[in-house]
Amino acid sequence: MRRDDWLIRRFLKPIAWLACLGPTAWIVAGLVRGDLGADPVKTMTHTTGLSALIILFLTLAVTPVRRLTGWTPVVRLRRLLGLFAFYHALVHFLIYSVFDHRLSVDEISADIAKHPWVLVGFAAFVILSILAATSPAAAIRRIGGKRWQRLHRLVYLAAALGVLHFFWLVKKDTSEPLTYGAILAIILGVRLLPRIRQPAPQKRVVAGQSAS
Repeated sequence: MRRDDWLIRRFLKPIAWLACLGPTAWIVAGLVRGDLGADPVKTMTHTTGLSALIILFLTLAVTPVRRLTGWTPVVRLRRLLGLFAFYHALVHFLIYSVFDHRLSVDEISADIAKHPWVLVGFAAFVILSILAATSPAAAIRRIGGKRWQRLHRLVYLAAALGVLHFFWLVKKDTSEPLTYGAILAIILGVRLLPRIRQPAPQKRVVAGQSAS
């Protein structure tokens, strides 16, 4: 086994699994001990939503890390991180649906229509659901590589909507969601920097025509 393969499969992926399942283990342990605070549902909702956002940021950070370090095998963590971001978003949505609205489609629909922060959060969840459903290799072959890449650029929109959802949800102190917004801007800036620096292609000059 190559050194890079060993490092990814036997070291980094197990660490990613443990780290990404950590919030779930913490919630389960808190429920068993009964120490999730005065409002356990609020604690679980906040924990799962924030976990989804953080792991989504880590997914977006894979490409900048590859560019900065030159270590290509790190991209093999991207799909795993993306699926865990969806997992936490799904649990976040289920907690909201079960405890806040008792799985009532009418109540959930009314809440989405009434509150902008619910609308943008739900939109981010729908995007992550689509990306998770199309993440297997079979889906890539069925959709086609270029169209799959264009579709999965929606992850940027999902991240932005997640930050906006967090910002609108906070009533008073917005410093935390603004911090996450700044982090997202840095990640996207690092990702877009090579495209900005790339010179525009030179126009070929055809005989008898000027270059203007």
